[in-house]
Amino acid sequence: MIKDKYVIERRYINKRQNVRPGTRLTSGTPGFLVAHDTGNPGATADKHFNYFNALKDRSASAQTFIDDKKILEIIPTGTGADPAEKAWHVLYSVTTDNKLFGGDANDIALGVELCYGGKIVFTEAYKRFVWYLAYCCDKWKLNPLTHIPSHKQLDPARKSDVDQALATVGKTLKDLLYDVVKEMQEEPVVIMPPNAVQLLANIAQALIDDYVSPAWFVARKTGDQVATTHLHNLANNLRLAACIPLQPGSTAPFVQLPKSNVQELIFRWLSPGWFAAKQKDDKTAMAYYNSMANHLREAAGMPKE
Repeated sequence: MIKDKYVIERRYINKRQNVRPGTRLTSGTPGFLVAHDTGNPGATADKHFNYFNALKDRSASAQTFIDDKKILEIIPTGTGADPAEKAWHVLYSVTTDNKLFGGDANDIALGVELCYGGKIVFTEAYKRFVWYLAYCCDKWKLNPLTHIPSHKQLDPARKSDVDQALATVGKTLKDLLYDVVKEMQEEPVVIMPPNAVQLLANIAQALIDDYVSPAWFVARKTGDQVATTHLHNLANNLRLAACIPLQPGSTAPFVQLPKSNVQELIFRWLSPGWFAAKQKDDKTAMAYYNSMANHLREAAGMPKE
């Protein structure tokens, strides 16, 4: 799966027995994930952070809140450096979690809350919710089809989440779980750089004759040893990229042209030539400079423009 698709923000509420007791999950790492929705349409992840950080009159919390802008962990989950801690998101007196998973959800599971409604863009919140559940399943080797119960499944007499939020857009818990599976199967797109291509000898020689050598003679005349050495090396790099031998009778295998050389040749000489040709509306010259630049890019393994 794509593990860096979204950023996980970690901003923890203060430790207090009724919201964040500060004790670790008895399972060490999470044994399953409980899919919740907040039941509070329009309230963002930040608003829930503020609410639970100030809550004093009852025991309630969850580890993670997700809206259309962010994934916010307000109690450590173990996705970062801090070990997973307990939260109060399922009643201890309800025993479905014990029967299904061998323990209380507060002690061995994470509570993951979906924020929805109001001005929250559901599609964006849902994508982050799915990705986070997939990320956790991937990290702790959990099967999303069997290890993501909804709060409603664990406490059907009292609760209707996460199903109530999903229903607002015609989705079901089954849809959610299969979307999590699909997210886990998504592979990152790897963009392979193009292979470097040997520079044509006539182009290399033209660049040396028209630009590099004249600049070398100016540097030599002014006594600029640094510039003369650099330009000498630049000319040799062009020769090596075109398989032109540096010494008579020697062989010259292809050596990829350094990207820094390409940038210098283009910005120092070819681009000014192209702009001058453009001012004169000389399309032939413009095409010449553009072609030369692209040959250089190819010799350095860079995409053409």
